[in-house]
Amino acid sequence: MSVSDVIIGPHGGPRGGGPARKDPKDLVQLESHPVSLRRIGALFRPYGGRLAVVVALIVAASAIGLATPFLTRRLIDEAIPHQDVPLLLWLVGGMLAVTVIGSVLGVFQTWLSTTVGQSVMHRLRTQVFTHLQRQSLDFFTRTRGGEVQSRLTHDIGAMQSVVTTAATSIASNVTTAVGTAVAMAALSWRLSLLSLVVLPPAIWLTRKVALMRRAVTARRQRALADLHGQVEESLSVSGVLLGKTMGAGPALSQRFDRGSADLLDLEVRAELAGRWRMATMSVVFAAIPALIYLAAGLPATSGGMTIGTLVAFTALQAALFRPLMGVLNVGVQVTSSLALFSRVFEYLDLPVEIADPADPVDLDPSTVAGTVRLDGVGLTYPGGERPALADVDLVVPAGSSLALVGATGSGKSTLASLVARLHDPTTGAVSIDGVDLRDLRLETVAGIVGIVSQETYLVHATVRENLRYARPDATDAEIERAARTAQVHDLIVSLPQGYDTVVGARGHRFSGGEKQRIAIARTLLRDPRVLVLDEATSALDTRTERSVQAALDVVSRGRTTITIAHRLSTVRDADLIAVLDGGRVVEVGDHATLAGAGGRYADLLAAALREPADADRSGPGRAAQLVA
Repeated sequence: MSVSDVIIGPHGGPRGGGPARKDPKDLVQLESHPVSLRRIGALFRPYGGRLAVVVALIVAASAIGLATPFLTRRLIDEAIPHQDVPLLLWLVGGMLAVTVIGSVLGVFQTWLSTTVGQSVMHRLRTQVFTHLQRQSLDFFTRTRGGEVQSRLTHDIGAMQSVVTTAATSIASNVTTAVGTAVAMAALSWRLSLLSLVVLPPAIWLTRKVALMRRAVTARRQRALADLHGQVEESLSVSGVLLGKTMGAGPALSQRFDRGSADLLDLEVRAELAGRWRMATMSVVFAAIPALIYLAAGLPATSGGMTIGTLVAFTALQAALFRPLMGVLNVGVQVTSSLALFSRVFEYLDLPVEIADPADPVDLDPSTVAGTVRLDGVGLTYPGGERPALADVDLVVPAGSSLALVGATGSGKSTLASLVARLHDPTTGAVSIDGVDLRDLRLETVAGIVGIVSQETYLVHATVRENLRYARPDATDAEIERAARTAQVHDLIVSLPQGYDTVVGARGHRFSGGEKQRIAIARTLLRDPRVLVLDEATSALDTRTERSVQAALDVVSRGRTTITIAHRLSTVRDADLIAVLDGGRVVEVGDHATLAGAGGRYADLLAAALREPADADRSGPGRAAQLVA
């Protein structure tokens, strides 16, 4: 056995000589979200037969491996000194057979355990992804995106190591340690007693050095993570754009230089700590056999020991160190493994705030007329001090348009999100054609209500794939028809690969107006009867805004449309205008009625008229914001 056999362990961490210290983060995680062993066992229950075979293979491989020292003893004590060729051939053949059988059993055991582990992880990964898809927007608002990705990929990936490496390693270490100890006692009880004296201090010294190395390695990993974070933030498309526009290049370079210099120092210290660890291991592995040879050579302790027995015992002694250290680290492995399951189960245990009803109403989106009604609707966000909406009563007849206006924070976007059931009202009800949205499947609501928002998101794929995101079964003809309606077909076909052109990260290949029209086409593929336009043109310049608004005007025909808009002409053309203030509807009517009423809407119009005459030339301007 080489020193490296003791150094590398499951999770990419130490085994054998590794530090048996529980990570405080693991303990905190288990305290906040305890894990039931029965629940973990339920994941593997369908594979109970295969796991039993894995355990049997581990025990068999460990037991067969213990035959080698006894074959070696007979080889040295009998076959070679007496030139017994038949016995020599049998013993050498037996040694080869033990190696071949152990290797074959090891390969089969690895295949079987990996298959079981990957199957369990596949099911668990899919369950977590599906469950997170059902979470409300509030969850993703308060949770870092990196945290979600880490649990879905890193934690579940690490659990694979737990299943296929850590679990089998524990079983193998326990079996090997027990079997080796019995075999050592059978070979020489005197040398076994000596081992009981020598091994504890050797293990203590090895673990002490390993703990020192772990501390340095942990600091190195944190420094490396910080450096990776700087690279990710500074060299992404958005990061480079921010750095160039802010003139932050020199400062970022200096910061990176400092981080790289810190990493350099830690890398050197980690390498030296690793070298000290290997040196300590080398001393241990040299000292133990030397003491055994000394004991075997002294008349008082040899007891007539043969050379074969000495060689066989020394081989077993060296083989005992690794599994024994592994057994001592079982507590750490179990704790870290349970912490991984805890982190994943914590996400699976998240309540689904917006879920399909137990007995849904069967409503065909193609037959929906599109009458939207809000009856006494109120919404208070979790932890909110005051309602975001209160006592909202509105009716939007099928095929008509409603414009929502008001100051920032008045509740316009919140109201629109209720119509798409991105949130459920705390009080009251939102219905379409008389059916409460909470009585419909989420898939049905998505087929009835389409949203085009200010923040357009395009995935890093082709234009065609982005459009099919809304309807995977859409034909090319349907995709082109939607693009023509959104007035973006001519732009797409002018691209190098047409509809098969990759849009780039977050759609950076396109301008804001082009992305908006692609988003409109994507929404159209679902042919929603109710269309929610959440400030879809507020971030665009005046010329681009007009072209996108022209596309929206075409799209809105024949549909029930709820618009949060900043263009005065759009507000004027709406069949109904609702003015919100502090989460309440303070005025309702058409443009002419509200303009002449002298209320809040009239104040907004007056404020817009006081804007400079060049507001339209410089962009939406404050006038636009005042009526949004």
